[in-house]
Amino acid sequence: MTRIVFLDRSTIGPSVTLSKPSFPHEWIDYDRTRPDQVVDRLTGADIAVCNKVPIRRDSIERLPGLKMICIPATGYDAFDIEACRERGIVVSNIRGYAVHTVPEHAFALIFALRRNLVGFRQDVINGNWQKAAQFCFFTHPIHDLADSTLGIFGEGALGQGVARIGQALGMRILFAAHKGVSGLGPLYTPFDEVLETADVISLHCPLMPATRNMIAAPEFAKMKKKPLLINCARGGLVNEADLVDALDKGQISGAGFDCLTTEPPAPDNPMLKVLDRPNVIVTPHVAWASDEAMQTLWDQLILNIDNFHAGKPSNRIV
Repeated sequence: MTRIVFLDRSTIGPSVTLSKPSFPHEWIDYDRTRPDQVVDRLTGADIAVCNKVPIRRDSIERLPGLKMICIPATGYDAFDIEACRERGIVVSNIRGYAVHTVPEHAFALIFALRRNLVGFRQDVINGNWQKAAQFCFFTHPIHDLADSTLGIFGEGALGQGVARIGQALGMRILFAAHKGVSGLGPLYTPFDEVLETADVISLHCPLMPATRNMIAAPEFAKMKKKPLLINCARGGLVNEADLVDALDKGQISGAGFDCLTTEPPAPDNPMLKVLDRPNVIVTPHVAWASDEAMQTLWDQLILNIDNFHAGKPSNRIV
């Protein structure tokens, strides 16, 4: 009987109806798994379901019976893809499930920061409105999104979803060319030009060697319009120490992040030092996690497993 082991069940919310594959199988759940527990828990398993627990070459070499890794997410940087390819292990991910939830979360951050909702809310909590001599007060700047410029890094389904919302709001949309790459065609705006002209920058690209620290001190120095910087993609795309420095220097007007380089964040993460600022919002990697999106994700994951068992793997990375 096929043995399926889910290494980090707690990464799927309690609202999801967890259907199971249609064929006879043994299913084992672990809420969390440390890296040093991977081999022990996957010994004898045919299929590993794993969201963020790293499965590297040294583990793969000690798991001769492993035939598939099924990822309940789109990103796969936690897994040694080349080692899986060498071993003939099928790796499947989830696609297209977050086309509404991530763009909506990105714009929730954009609206909150562009209109300074956090700062004004705190002012009311602090009693400033009650003490005001008139019906309103102006302690924070407020800017419209209409007629502003939205620079999007990443032209996939999520970037396109953000673009559609931006267009509906009357924003000018720029898709940034890949850093250091030219000749991508007229649909792309040069990387540096987007940095220089955007009022809002939103990141929706994968984390890979070419994109790690894609935005750091040199890039912040080019941001002439002091944009908002939004990251609902992957921690590691932005150098976080340089981000805090850019906030201190006024090179950007605010930051809305749903992901950090290490998750959960280490105590020395520089972003933790600026959480009380009204122009900084950090959410705990939940942009993907609407109830509707998580259910779609799970249904697709089970379909991937069923298709693999039927000899027709779907959503293959390897």
